[in-house]
Amino acid sequence: MPNANEDNLSALSQVQHRAVSELLRVSPVADDLARRFQEAGFRLALVGGSVRDALLGRLGNDLDFTTDARPEDVLKIVRPWADAVWEVGIAFGTVGSQKDARVGGVDMSFQVEVTTYRSEAYDRTSRKPEVSYGDSIEEDLVRRDFTVNAMAVALPEKDFIDPYGGLEDLSAKVLRTPGTPEDSFSDDPLRMLRAARFAAQLDFEVAPEVIAAMTAMSDRIEIVSAERVRDELNKLLLSAHPAKGLSLLVDTGLAEHVLPELPALRLESDEHHRHKDVYEHSLIVLQQAMDLEENGPDLVLRLAALLHDIGKPRTRRFEKDGRVSFHHHEVVGAKMTKKRMTELKYSNDMIKDVSKLVELHLRFHGYGTGEWTDSAVRRYVRDAGPLVDRLHKLTRSDCTTRNKRKATALSRAYDGLEERIAQLQEQEELDSIRPDLDGNQIMEILGIKPGPEIGQAYTFLLELRLENGPMEHEAAVAALKEWWAGQS
Repeated sequence: MPNANEDNLSALSQVQHRAVSELLRVSPVADDLARRFQEAGFRLALVGGSVRDALLGRLGNDLDFTTDARPEDVLKIVRPWADAVWEVGIAFGTVGSQKDARVGGVDMSFQVEVTTYRSEAYDRTSRKPEVSYGDSIEEDLVRRDFTVNAMAVALPEKDFIDPYGGLEDLSAKVLRTPGTPEDSFSDDPLRMLRAARFAAQLDFEVAPEVIAAMTAMSDRIEIVSAERVRDELNKLLLSAHPAKGLSLLVDTGLAEHVLPELPALRLESDEHHRHKDVYEHSLIVLQQAMDLEENGPDLVLRLAALLHDIGKPRTRRFEKDGRVSFHHHEVVGAKMTKKRMTELKYSNDMIKDVSKLVELHLRFHGYGTGEWTDSAVRRYVRDAGPLVDRLHKLTRSDCTTRNKRKATALSRAYDGLEERIAQLQEQEELDSIRPDLDGNQIMEILGIKPGPEIGQAYTFLLELRLENGPMEHEAAVAALKEWWAGQS
């Protein structure tokens, strides 16, 4: 029987085999660039996430390199070689470029970043890191966030550099820091969020000492800019296992500082889901929404699924019959969603979409068990607008009951609603519901000039359209005149 060490060696051998295959794939680009650095008297190595992904057999077209060359020297080497160069990160020692190349008979485009050996640390009161350049790759690797990201391959020789045991940690699927986690998180507190993000992306476990440091230092995340926090949260949410990362944020106390509405849900008990608290329910809804995605990860849908019930803590009431109610939690939750997303610097469009989904997530249940009138269907589609498909997914995902008969009934009722929407879509173009008369026609028929009365008449006709469906022109004119006569 093979012992544990033999098993580990076998796993490492498989990892290394995958890496060789991946590195051979990008060699035409990586080796070409490395030779140019070598000819200029500098060293170049593939580093960090690129090496990790090569070892995992998932190296993409984004290549990260590190070098002893200073940024101005990097620019001199890269400019004649690359198809495009950008200097956005040059203050932090990074030069970005694009290189188009034919690899294995296929035309490919590579995004290449070359960063000078460096170390960076946060001032206790500053949001921006202070950057200083180093002279050795070992010095550069020790400042990286986790051992699995602290490996390098020197080029063009293909020498593997792993001073902190990253290969073994990768094989064991564990996240550790090259030095002490306290030093690592002091250098850049965002790394605490990155631990949760990588756990979610890679399905890795976080070492106990790293979790302990995240818990003890969670308040340090507050010096990091909202934009950087938002970007990490997005990557976590778009990963394959977001619930794993979110649970880590909640358990360590980090969520209290970046998304406090989430841990607040643990205190609540949902009257519809007595077997689980609202926090657990929200994570299940998130997973169920992911299962309904059709064209890859959908950040708007995932945010809405996670936040749809955040209004419950503020609306909880204990009724006389012993039940717990959360009346209007969808309205309160929509306002809370807007506030939190604004603080995290999300775009106005994304804030609008997510908060609208939160506001509408109970609309389906307000129409009973499926006896929808045409008017109700029109209003549902009109209010959801372009979000109607996401609202379908969110509403279906919000059913987490263990009662199979109830779950089946809800699913059938929603199937019926979608069929009704499809039928009315064919008949009435629901996506663009408008009154049967436009503003110019209203003025002409009523003999009035532009003013507030036009808007009032338009609103009347729109409500009529929603209630009764399309009207013949003569009927619409008659209805408008009758309404106008009642205004005087």
